[in-house]
Amino acid sequence: MTASDQTQAANQMWGGRFAEGPDAIMTAINASIGFDKRLYAQDIAGSRAHAAMLAATGILNPTDADAIGEGLLTVLSEIEAGRFDFRADREDIHMNVEARLTEIVGEAGKRLHTARSRNDQVAVDFRLWVRDQCDAAIAGLTALMRAFVAQAAAGADWVMPGFTHLQTAQPVTWGHHMMAYVEMFARDRARFVDARARMNECPLGAAALAGTSFAIDREMTAAALGFDRPTANSLDSVSDRDFALEFLSAASICAMHLSRFAEELVIWSSAQFRFVRLSDRWTTGSSIMPQKKNPDAAELLRAKLGRILGATVALFTVMKGLPLTYSKDMQEDKEQAFDAADSLMLGLAAMTGMVGDMTANREALRAAAASGFSTATDLADWLVRRLGLPFREAHHVTGTLVAMAEKKGVDLPGLTLAEMQSVHAGITDEIFDVLGVENSVNSRMSYGGTAPVRVREQIARWQAALG
Repeated sequence: MTASDQTQAANQMWGGRFAEGPDAIMTAINASIGFDKRLYAQDIAGSRAHAAMLAATGILNPTDADAIGEGLLTVLSEIEAGRFDFRADREDIHMNVEARLTEIVGEAGKRLHTARSRNDQVAVDFRLWVRDQCDAAIAGLTALMRAFVAQAAAGADWVMPGFTHLQTAQPVTWGHHMMAYVEMFARDRARFVDARARMNECPLGAAALAGTSFAIDREMTAAALGFDRPTANSLDSVSDRDFALEFLSAASICAMHLSRFAEELVIWSSAQFRFVRLSDRWTTGSSIMPQKKNPDAAELLRAKLGRILGATVALFTVMKGLPLTYSKDMQEDKEQAFDAADSLMLGLAAMTGMVGDMTANREALRAAAASGFSTATDLADWLVRRLGLPFREAHHVTGTLVAMAEKKGVDLPGLTLAEMQSVHAGITDEIFDVLGVENSVNSRMSYGGTAPVRVREQIARWQAALG
C-alpha cells in the first residue's frame, strides 16, 4: 500500500476530521491487529447479536440485518480458513471485520455500527474472551484435581516424611500429601468460578461512554451473548477491566500453586530423594552427561509464574492512573492477558500429565519417613498422655532422647529401654509402639489429619464431587 493509499484509508475511517494520514510510526504504535485478532470470534458474535437487536427494535431493517448476519459468518469462515487479510491500516479487529463485511454486503455493512462504539465493542469482546478463559481454567483444574485424587487413592496409607523448613518433621501419608494439592487447586477453581460470575454482565450498548439515544434493547444482546444482565453504568462499562485483573490475579495464585508442586517434583525426582520417578514424556537428557534425566517440564512450570505474575502487575500498572472513561492505554490490556492465559493453560495441561504419569517410590518414602527423628512428637505426646507430664517437660525429655540417639548414630527406635529410662524412669516398653511410623500416622485421627481412614474419607468426598 502506498503512502497516498494509507492517507486515503485513514481519511475513510475518520471522516473529514483529519486532513493528513498517520505517520508510519504512529500507525505502528496505534495498531493492535497484530494481537487483538485473537478476538475475532468474540467480535463477530457480538456484532451478530447487535445486528439482530437493531433489527428487532426497528433501528435496522430486516433485509440489512440478514445481510449483515450472513456476511459476518462469511468473514468468520474466511478467518478460520486462514484466507482473511488482516490489515494494520485498519488498526484493530473491529475495523478489519467491519471493512471486510462492507466489501461483502455493501452499504448494509456500514449500518452495523449504529448505536455502538468501539469502546463498548472491545469491552464486550474482551469480556467474552476472558470468560472463555475462565471456563478453560475451570476445566483444566478439574482434570488436574482428578489426577491428584487418583494418586492419593493409590497410596492413601503409604508413609512418607512431612516437612517443615524442608526438614523432616512428622510422618504423613502419600495420600494426605496429594490431597493437600486437591484442596489448593480447588480454591483456585473456586476463584475462577467466582470471577466468571462477577464478570458476566454485558457492556454492549454503553456506546462511547454515555449510552445511546437509539431505543436499543440491552437485555436482548446480553441474553444472546450468554450474560446474566447488562452492565448498569455506561461510564464504568467502557472503562472497567476488573474482569481481566481478576482473571490474572486468580491465574497468578494458581500458577504459584503449580510452581510449588513443580519444585517438589524437582526435589523428589533427584538422586538424593528418589521419592518419585517422572516418565520420559516430561523429562529430558543431558547433551554431555548420559546418566542425567532432567525434570525440565517441572522447571519450566516454575518459571511460568514469572510470566503470569508479570502480566498481572503490568495490567495493574496500566490501569492505576486512568481517569474515567476509556483511554488508549487500555489497548495494552490484551497482550499480557493473552500470554498469561496461554501460559496457564499450558501449565495446567503439563502438570496434569506429570501427575498422572509419575510413579511414587514407596520404599524410599517409608525409609525417609522413619529417619530424622520424625516420631519425636509422638514420643512427647505419649509422655503427656501416659505419664501426665506437662507438654513443656515432655518436650524437654524428648529433646534429650533425640540428642542421645543422634550421638549414638541411631534413630529413636534404636535406643534401648534402659537408655530411655535413664532420662525418665517412667518410660515403659509401650513407647516402642508409638515410635513406629505407621502407628504415628494411624494415630492422627483428627478431622483433616493424615490417618489413612481420614485420607480415604477425603478421597471419597472429592471423587464424588469431581465425578
